[in-house]
Amino acid sequence: MPLGRSRLIARVVAETVKDMLAAQVRSQGVVCDKPRQAIRDAKRSKPDHDVWILTCENATYRVSRYPDLAAKIERVR
Repeated sequence: MPLGRSRLIARVVAETVKDMLAAQVRSQGVVCDKPRQAIRDAKRSKPDHDVWILTCENATYRVSRYPDLAAKIERVR
């Protein structure tokens, strides 16, 4: 796979995760205006428990997710 194509795929995956997390926090009543990025927190994540740092225009959140449960959302900035 050419290098350009793999970067494109990585960007699409990052965009999808960012938008999915933003939609989830909004569905739980948290404001996320214009999501900018989502970065997986590898240090805090475990099997079946993903932790993400979601940066929105208005705030930054730590989003902890277990399968089939509501996310735990903490404002960090």
